[in-house]
Amino acid sequence: MAVWDDLVGQDRVQSQLASAARDADALVTAAATGVPAPDVSRSTMTHAWLFTGPPGSGRSTAARAFAAALQCVSPDRALGGAPGCGFCDGCHTAMIGSHADVQVIRTDLLSIGVKETRDLVRRAQLSPATGRWQVIVLEDADRLTEGAGNVLLKAVEEPAPRTVWLLCAPSLEDVLPTIRSRCRHLTLRTPPVEAVADLLVRRDGIDPQVALAASRATQGHIGRARRLATDERTKARRATVLKLPLRVDDIGGCLKAAQELVDAASDDAKQMAEEVDAKETEDLKTALGASAGGRMPRGTAGAMKELEDRQKRRKTRTQRDSLDLALTDLTGFYRDVLALQFRSGVPLSNEDVRDALDRIARASGPERTLRRIEAITACRRALDRNVAPLLAVEAMTVALRAG
Repeated sequence: MAVWDDLVGQDRVQSQLASAARDADALVTAAATGVPAPDVSRSTMTHAWLFTGPPGSGRSTAARAFAAALQCVSPDRALGGAPGCGFCDGCHTAMIGSHADVQVIRTDLLSIGVKETRDLVRRAQLSPATGRWQVIVLEDADRLTEGAGNVLLKAVEEPAPRTVWLLCAPSLEDVLPTIRSRCRHLTLRTPPVEAVADLLVRRDGIDPQVALAASRATQGHIGRARRLATDERTKARRATVLKLPLRVDDIGGCLKAAQELVDAASDDAKQMAEEVDAKETEDLKTALGASAGGRMPRGTAGAMKELEDRQKRRKTRTQRDSLDLALTDLTGFYRDVLALQFRSGVPLSNEDVRDALDRIARASGPERTLRRIEAITACRRALDRNVAPLLAVEAMTVALRAG
């Protein structure tokens, strides 16, 4: 299959990237063979790209597919075929994450700091080891601290000849203006529900009806749709969240619902920590030369403390992401309520809880529903400002009651 097969509903973006990969291939081929290079001023290839789009649109998928196309070594290219066959060694290793010249950076922490960014910049100065380009995919460019962004800026301003930066962020506003002005910008859209369902059926073997229901419930978010279709825990968590609008009839119910929502997010973070932290800690101890009894050599306390701090920050990020996911589901619920109140006739995202939607829609008007959606948005903003999760969610549930 071609490297673009998992890029759903993004025909315009795919066309632009395929054209750039073709020009990039011509540049490298010309340098290797001594034939005249193509006119750079007419090339669609550039050294820095910024992929933006809503969650689930496939920003990272597009960046990784482009990285693979840049490394394509298929013989068909010489016959006029477009790079990105998906089968050659360059494409295959880039897609599975083992290509020596494709570095994919994602973070499970709240931010990316100066130290990590300097390491990336140093790598970016190297010539490709085995591939055609040195490609750095930064999936969470919106999480760069201001200092880290300034470090990255110089590398983007003065790139090495065969280095390509692929940055991903939800929107232009999430990236420093000085960086985004030096990147070619591609905007991805939320893919159609039917296209996402088709991908789940074709790629993951999910039942068509289940795939369509999951795609509609997650409003076209590919990753979330797959989890909802395949993971029982995700289904149970969503079902609990969608019961919340019926539980905020009084202050006691509001506070209890808020506590349960925060506790569920904490449990998610704890479970992930239990799955990952123990192995990380054991691996580090082994690498540092721990004795059979677990005693650590001198001078290793700092490394262990650094790992513990990282694990705490990751747990905070996991809890926040879990809460944000619940708030996204809650927003979708009230959006369906609004659709019923306006008798719009559009397909509902949460048809499986139609009784609850009808009940809320009959008991209130559109103005009240809009105020409730605004309360959820305010809660998400508060969490972004590091307001204590329980305080932010309690304020939201009380506002949902008042409407």
